[in-house]
Amino acid sequence: MFIVGLFSWWYGTGWRQRGVFLREQLAAMIDYFSIGLLVRTLFNPFRQISAGGVRGPLGVQIQAFFDRVISRCIGAMIRIVIIMVGAIGLTLSALIGGVILIGWAFVPLVPLAGCALWLLGWIPWNQ
Repeated sequence: MFIVGLFSWWYGTGWRQRGVFLREQLAAMIDYFSIGLLVRTLFNPFRQISAGGVRGPLGVQIQAFFDRVISRCIGAMIRIVIIMVGAIGLTLSALIGGVILIGWAFVPLVPLAGCALWLLGWIPWNQ
């Protein structure tokens, strides 16, 4: 009965818990990188530097305009880099988690494979 209970947990509740853990991990990464927010605010000024309106002579207004343009370009570049790093990290995490989730099914077979190799006389350090 113990073995049956172990296998029923392994292929039932344990596998489900592993899937929930993977989903929560991916959700945490999505929240950490805030990719949706970064896309929505892609061309906002970097740290809101020179974001306000400027009154004064034409030269001051032109300088403020170019300050805002440069600040928006810097903000866009930084946000694009963070979006790319987040997308790469999210993709790698999903792939590794998927491999672990698939590999979960084969872990109980490892002792059986070890016993079979032992019976065949295979020793890994004496090839």
